[in-house]
Amino acid sequence: MIGTRPFGLALALMLGAGGLAAQQDNITVQELSPAQLLELPAPRQQPDEIVREEHTIAATEAQGAILRGLDKVNGQTRDIELPNGGTAEVFGLDVAMSDCRVPADNPTGDAYAHLTIWNRGQAQAIFEGWMIASSPALNALDHNRYDIWVLRCITS
Repeated sequence: MIGTRPFGLALALMLGAGGLAAQQDNITVQELSPAQLLELPAPRQQPDEIVREEHTIAATEAQGAILRGLDKVNGQTRDIELPNGGTAEVFGLDVAMSDCRVPADNPTGDAYAHLTIWNRGQAQAIFEGWMIASSPALNALDHNRYDIWVLRCITS
């Protein structure tokens, strides 16, 4: 009877039985000869379903851009209108925009703005590059308190 045996022995028997049950699956390994390896199909370099196409989209220069700034600590937002070549202070950051472009065939479409952002009073930029309005996380400002992104270009 299990009730008369010491608890440790009963526990060991249960754990041992569980370990045996887990080892009942057998794995069979088959070795292939060199001739059989040569008969295997070669791996494809690129899958057939991937088609790479390059598209060139003509862009026109807009007059400026509308940016949105966010203070992540207090949740305050501020929209800023910047002309090309303009600079503005957004919370604790200085933002300079050199260019904003839109697709020529769709001026209300996606906006691309080239921004340089630095902490107020510092010379080294913390961000420099193109931001895309439809994908702000693609090339985003990495700041612990503030966030800035492009909303749209000013076309008229």
